[in-house]
Amino acid sequence: MKFQVNRDVFSEAVSFAVKLLPQRTTLPILSGVLIQATDDGLTLSSFDYEVSAQTQIAADVEEQGVILVSGRLLSDIANRLPNAPVRFSTEEGRIVVSCGSARFTLLSMPVEEYPTLPQVGAESGLLPADQFAAAVSQVAVAASRDDVTPVITGVQLEVTENSISLVATDRYRVAVRNIDWDSNDSGTTSATALVPARTLQEVGKTFGNAGTISVAITNTDDRELIAFKSDKKTVTTLLIKGNFPPVKRLFPESVDNYAVINTADLIEATKRVSLVLEREAALRFTFTIDGVTLEAIGSEQAQASESIDALLTGQDTVVSLKPQFLLDGLSAVHSEFVRISFTKTDNPNKPGPVLITSQSSKDQPGSDDYKYLLQPNLLLR
Repeated sequence: MKFQVNRDVFSEAVSFAVKLLPQRTTLPILSGVLIQATDDGLTLSSFDYEVSAQTQIAADVEEQGVILVSGRLLSDIANRLPNAPVRFSTEEGRIVVSCGSARFTLLSMPVEEYPTLPQVGAESGLLPADQFAAAVSQVAVAASRDDVTPVITGVQLEVTENSISLVATDRYRVAVRNIDWDSNDSGTTSATALVPARTLQEVGKTFGNAGTISVAITNTDDRELIAFKSDKKTVTTLLIKGNFPPVKRLFPESVDNYAVINTADLIEATKRVSLVLEREAALRFTFTIDGVTLEAIGSEQAQASESIDALLTGQDTVVSLKPQFLLDGLSAVHSEFVRISFTKTDNPNKPGPVLITSQSSKDQPGSDDYKYLLQPNLLLR
């Protein structure tokens, strides 16, 4: 095999192919990147039996062939090559990479032992890439990072005829965002897919500026997977098995008691006051007609408080919230103001979840369909 390729194009392609590979794998063969050289150019692929990535790039191919090489090592090399065309050739079971005066000789891994990449089914629909990337960044932060309960480490995609809903929870909070969905005459008017949050975040970052993303949800007898495709790049991942909890029903239809606050002001105040807190401790928020007061009792050596403006509708309310969970929700609200609504429970001594939504102005709700529900801590009397 022998080919020449643009350095920047090749480096970006290798980085994409290895991005989703696990840092450690029980099978060294799965750490490789498969490079196929044909008259049409190069196809770079990676696959670890759960997630696959594949991209096609242009190249000047002199001799066709297939090689398998260590992905991380190739990525490190490609990122540091001088500004010159990259040449690949095979010599007696080894791979020679040359660029300018730099030359590397790499061991070729056995291609015949590499697993067959999953087949992508028919397209289920199209998503606007920028909206999808924004929705993923808003929602995935609420997914659990505890592998003990795999079903909540994913983001649930719920497809209807013309929209798709992204839902995530870690039991302490729930995030939901709806965006447009074009079934593109595929007939897919109802479907669900529980996608690993980490993979979905990488898809959002990679395809965020792509224009549109093609989505294919494939359910076969032996596996269920989802594929995202755009700009000659494809990512597939196995879906998480299990029943996602019906958390959307926790959201109230309407709330009469709420406060509207400048988002940046609340973020900065929360960061300042929480400096004195010990790990996992909560902040106390007191909402009145005069504004909101944040209080932190860190220890005997340090306490803090701060008051900022807030427009309260309804009765005075006191809640205790974990600052990082609150900041995650506030950072996902892409608007100048934020509405914090206070739900009720049957138990007057137990506060209901706090609902966070965007607010275009002090008296105008936000235009996006983002909701973040956060369970308060019990107040310390």
